[in-house]
Amino acid sequence: MISFPFLSLLLSFLHFTSSHPSIGITYSVPSTTVPPPDKISSTISTLKFTSVRLSHPEPSLIKAFSSTNTSLFLCISNPLIPALASNRSVALGWLRRHVLPFYPSSKISLISVGNTVLNSTNVEDFSPFLLPAMRNLHRGLRENGIDKIGISTTFAFFSAITTAFPPSSAMFKQSSGDVIIKPVLQFLEQTNSCFLINLYPYNLFHLNSEIPIGFALFQDNPFNFRDDPVTGIRYFNLFAMMADAVLTSMKAMGYENIPVIVAETGWPSSGSEAGEVEANGVYAEMYLKGLVRHLKAGAATPLKKNGVTGVYIYELTDHYGGSNERGRKWGILSENMKMKYNLDMELSSGAKNCGSMWIFLVAFWFSNWLQG
Repeated sequence: MISFPFLSLLLSFLHFTSSHPSIGITYSVPSTTVPPPDKISSTISTLKFTSVRLSHPEPSLIKAFSSTNTSLFLCISNPLIPALASNRSVALGWLRRHVLPFYPSSKISLISVGNTVLNSTNVEDFSPFLLPAMRNLHRGLRENGIDKIGISTTFAFFSAITTAFPPSSAMFKQSSGDVIIKPVLQFLEQTNSCFLINLYPYNLFHLNSEIPIGFALFQDNPFNFRDDPVTGIRYFNLFAMMADAVLTSMKAMGYENIPVIVAETGWPSSGSEAGEVEANGVYAEMYLKGLVRHLKAGAATPLKKNGVTGVYIYELTDHYGGSNERGRKWGILSENMKMKYNLDMELSSGAKNCGSMWIFLVAFWFSNWLQG
């Protein structure tokens, strides 16, 4: 018979590990002067980020994080997906170059196969190769005795979700939901991995003039709220509303228990279009501070406690080029690595990767065991 003190300790541990999402940062290699990998690693540690998403995971950069406490989220570019899908030796080759020489000294926790493959602006359609590539990488890891690294892919909110409001009406777009997203969700559930989504309140605000700027920037205001007419949930910011739209879409497809990670979110400090007056440093700082405050409060997703387990800010440094740039600057640091905002990213330990799902399964088993 399990002792009451041990059960209490277990439940306390569950509460402690799932109190709020972890906050990470994306690092994209700039197109101009590239800082040494060691400087990137030390800068991220100084800024108190516990995890980093590497858009271009060069081996020297992965190695720079060895023997640190920083969790690594590696990305694979879209053009590599067909080769990874069609040839297992290519998948093994990628792992031998980017994972096997460094793991576990470098704490690689997650690999995203592609980024926004459903985006309508992509010249080539990589979606038919997506799941086979994910499976080949997953098998390659298992063949090398690694079962702590999750394999997933990253979707964009606008190319995957029908609507943000009301969140209760959201679902995956029919054109891709059943054919692409549902099989991916099944894979994620089977392999205990995470659903990854890029979530940009700025982009939704920029497209919809009816959204108040304060609602997008986490500002306290008597009029900064929206009520979902179905659930009755009151939303005080756009981020939470969009996150719950993702959770609702997953639930509608029958996969509500898969952890969700926001792979990209941020607010640009400058824009490329004349009408982007809200893309400025004041609003960018307000958004980032509001986001951190929101996550620290443990209210990332009002619809479901711990619905989002991690959030990655886009991005570490300003630079031009990349699918999300269009002349905008998203960095919390300038091109010369100087801090642009006064941010405190330090959080007490929260759920930092997909593997924490097993804790909930243990709690469920104990509950049934005690009742039996």
